[in-house]
This record gives sequence, structure tokens and C-alpha cells, in this order.
Amino acid sequence: MTLHTCSPPKAALKRWLKDFPSETGSYGHLLLEQQSPCDDQLIAELVPYFESAHGDARAFFHEQMGIDLHPDADAPGAHATYPSCLPPISRRGLFGEVMAGLVTESFAFVGGHEWRIPVFLFRFHEDAEQYLFALAREEGRKRQVYGRRGSDFLGVALNDEGEVVRIIVGEAKWRKALQKAIVHELMYGKDVTNKKTGITKNDGHGIWAQINKDVPVPHGLRQLQRLIRELDPETFSAAILSLDRVLIVRDAEPLPRTNLIFISGNDVPSRGAAVSLIPWQEMPEDYTAGHDLQVVEMILTDGEEVIDGVYDALWPAS
Repeated sequence: MTLHTCSPPKAALKRWLKDFPSETGSYGHLLLEQQSPCDDQLIAELVPYFESAHGDARAFFHEQMGIDLHPDADAPGAHATYPSCLPPISRRGLFGEVMAGLVTESFAFVGGHEWRIPVFLFRFHEDAEQYLFALAREEGRKRQVYGRRGSDFLGVALNDEGEVVRIIVGEAKWRKALQKAIVHELMYGKDVTNKKTGITKNDGHGIWAQINKDVPVPHGLRQLQRLIRELDPETFSAAILSLDRVLIVRDAEPLPRTNLIFISGNDVPSRGAAVSLIPWQEMPEDYTAGHDLQVVEMILTDGEEVIDGVYDALWPAS
């Protein structure tokens, strides 16, 4: 089991995506539009980062399943290798979460902080673990997989002494087509009509509600601390100690925080070039959490080809 150590392929991102950044006070917005098609070179440049992001969970899940970490193509259980064997919907969700981290480590965000992701939290995906355990023993046991609970990803900013001085907490969503109605549902939840009054309003389960109601110290921070303590306690000794002070229930002082909303998906004809789906000129009125906010919209033209290309290429069986 390993930490996430791969540097982001910034040259590949620059070739692949055109960026439109803006920053107003404590609000940052970044629109990314695909400007070159998916090809073998892009896939090859993305794969090492994705393998690094999934490396800890892969080692953990394979140990839990009781199969070799790098099985031969005809080895028992080889059909259940993580993460490639997960259902398409699950792989698209994972893609969004990894890309949220990749973009965070590659582009300037509001506040100008230097973000680091010591390890992705994918091993805490309980339903994926249960799915893989059953699938390894019965290849026909395929089903959809529920998403991981909690924040989609979490990064930290460290000072010169290695202490955690700020956190970035992200919600990452992938949608096949980024139509206005779909983005509205993502942000506000589904529209529900009251049968008695006939009034229609959203159910309050969208991203705005999730991010506004989140506790100042997210559960993922404890999970991150547990992982770095297990994987590399010497390198992260100062970070672990600083998180102890934050995670004590009584009299704990929350760390400064940046919230990230990362939405990715395929473009639609109704959207014009360089037109964002979430307003960028000023902080959205729907955001009430009080922390710095960074919104990223990554709009692709062949996103599913990229996703399948990357996940099919991870850790090829020997």
C-alpha cells in the first residue's frame, strides 16, 4: 500500500485543455474546455497519475479479496482487478474524483495555496470492497456500485515544518451531457411537486446543500490522517501531530478551508464556446458556507473515450 506520489502531467493537460481562470475575492472559477481529441499519447500520459491515485486502494482491496496484486490474465480472480473491473458508472465517478485531484495539483486556485494530496481515500469505498469480494468468487455477480460516502477528495496545504495549515475539500461529479437542466439538478437536487399544493421546488439534496451543511472538520480528514500514519508516519509526523490538534472533539479549532466543486462531462450544442454553466463573475448567492470557494468546470468532447481508455490501460495483466 502506497502514498500518491506521481506528479501531475501538466504538459498533457495544457495540450488537452484550454483554461479560462478567474478570481474574485474568496471565489475562484476555472473553466476547462477540451481543445485536442483523445489519443494514445494522452492516455499514456494520464495513466501513471491514475495508477498512483488508485494504488493504495488497489493494494488494500486485492488483499481483502485474497487475490494477487498483479494477477496474470488467466489467474484465478483476475477478472476482479480494481479499479478496471468496476461498472461503467462507477468508473466515471472515480474519473471525476481523480481529475479533481489532478486539476487541483496542476492549476492555480483561489488563494494561491500549494495543494498536496498525500493519498486518495478510495480504500474507504465500502460497497466497492463488497462488490469486488463477491465478484472475485463468482464472475457473474455484476451489479451497480453505490458511491463512497463523504467528501469525494481531500487535499492539504503544508507549511515549512510539514504541518497542515489548510485543507481543500471537494465534491466531484461526472455527467455524460452537461445540459443546463442536468447541472441545475446537480447543484440544487431534483425538482419535486407537492401533490396538495402543486408547488414544485428542489429536494435540497444538491451540491449547494451538501457543501453548505458540511461540518467544518470533515470525516475524510480523520481517514487521511489514519492513512498517512499507516503508510509513512516518519515523513508526515508533523502533519499527523497537527491533525491531532484539529481532530480532538473537545475545544478543536477547525483549519482554514477551501471548498471545491468540480463538474466534468461532455459538451452539448446549446452551450457556446467559453460559456460557463456556473456564474463566474462573483460568488454565487447559493453558497453560504463562508469558506473560500473554487469551482471547476471541465467540458470535454469525447470524455467517455478518455475514461474507458484510461481505466482499460491501468495495470495491464501480464
